[in-house]
Amino acid sequence: MKQFVFEMKLNAGKIAEYKSRHDKIWPEIVLLLNKSNIKDYTIYLNQDTGTIFSIIKISEELGIEMLGNHPIIQKWWILMKDIIQCHPNHSPFSLPLKEVFYLP
Repeated sequence: MKQFVFEMKLNAGKIAEYKSRHDKIWPEIVLLLNKSNIKDYTIYLNQDTGTIFSIIKISEELGIEMLGNHPIIQKWWILMKDIIQCHPNHSPFSLPLKEVFYLP
């Protein structure tokens, strides 16, 4: 199992809206994530800074690389572009984080 951890940043004042949209995540996205071999996906929030930390566990690394090209993900990015810092193509700015300690 491979794990990816990313840091992203919400726009000011958008924490409640971010949570609300994820509370109503589209079933098509859940199905796509499951089909992409993602076994666990957790998002954490630092409420003081609006920083989001996403942790994705995936059984095959190939699935995660292709997600950004999928139309449903691109549609989700368009929905989220007003509340999260994004690139011009609406993909979120995400900084991969490096693991420095692990205790199994």
